[in-house]
Amino acid sequence: MNYLKNAVRTVRHQSPILFAIVLIHLLGAICCWVAFFIDDRTLFGLNVWIKPLKFFISGAIYIFTVGFLITLYPFSKRKKNLINNITSWSLLLEIGIVVYQASQGVSSHYNQSTLFDGLLFAAMGILIGVNVFIMILFIIETIRLKLKTTKAIQFAILLGWIVIVTSSWIGSQMISQMSHNVGVADGGSGIPFLNWSTIGGDLRIAHFFGLHGLQIIPLFAFFLSLKWKASVRKHIFVVTVFGFLYASWIGYIYYQASQGIPFIR
Repeated sequence: MNYLKNAVRTVRHQSPILFAIVLIHLLGAICCWVAFFIDDRTLFGLNVWIKPLKFFISGAIYIFTVGFLITLYPFSKRKKNLINNITSWSLLLEIGIVVYQASQGVSSHYNQSTLFDGLLFAAMGILIGVNVFIMILFIIETIRLKLKTTKAIQFAILLGWIVIVTSSWIGSQMISQMSHNVGVADGGSGIPFLNWSTIGGDLRIAHFFGLHGLQIIPLFAFFLSLKWKASVRKHIFVVTVFGFLYASWIGYIYYQASQGIPFIR
């Protein structure tokens, strides 16, 4: 808990605008949760406010992660502010589109019903594309620079960035087929809240685990450094094995979904 408090304090002090946008996301998640009990409209069999609720939570986690990790890079203050602002504001605009479409009772993704809906979906694609570009920039800089952390954790951060870029490619696969399910239409029976399909393949699952590899792999390396006093080489080896297994897991559930097989029946 102390580590989390220190991380919050660091981000709040060094990136106040980004931190404020994280708080907006958390407040938005609370509002969506309240709306869930007030508004009984559904879309594809799910309450219209579940999707923005998930996006608010996921966005808050990602933006906060970027805000913290960037403090480890020897960037100038101007460069840090530029990256933080682009990341946080672009994702705030994206969730704004998701919320607006939810308020209209229509889908925000793959929606080409009207010219306006199509333009909103295209705008979301552009905003995500900007963030993917920043992710690739982080990969290059993590390879090129010495971060303010151990070599094992720096390597874990690199693996996290690579995994999240790969998961973005999975997102592009969903866009190319204009749906996230395989073998069945979007919607239908699914896991509670997450709504991952239980009757067909669902590419969102691999996408989800890929997006959060940026938290899971570096956190594994961090706690490994706390609990296991060993050489740097051994730490890097264990982190590499963990990263490979995690990436293999994502590859497996992506293959499973692409074959139309549900994650959980």
